[in-house]
Amino acid sequence: MELNESFQPGEVVYMIIRNPHAQDVAQVQQAAIVQNPDNPSELALFAHETYYPLTDEFAIYKSEAEAEQAYKDAFEPPNIIQFSDGNYYG
Repeated sequence: MELNESFQPGEVVYMIIRNPHAQDVAQVQQAAIVQNPDNPSELALFAHETYYPLTDEFAIYKSEAEAEQAYKDAFEPPNIIQFSDGNYYG
């Protein structure tokens, strides 16, 4: 199934978007699926007053919880566990 067939116009989704000026800064952002104004036969993401092409280059999730978990998995450091013998893991 093509990505455009997975979503419907008007659907609210969540995407992980990086700051173009600081590549180590990212956030979960709500976006809307809309008709692409440049090509009405395609869908686009609309966020921050900007249209983005709906491609697999974006991490798009149907729920905020799913997006937040993916963000944590990708950007937060792993848990560090200190064992009783003083050694660390993680």
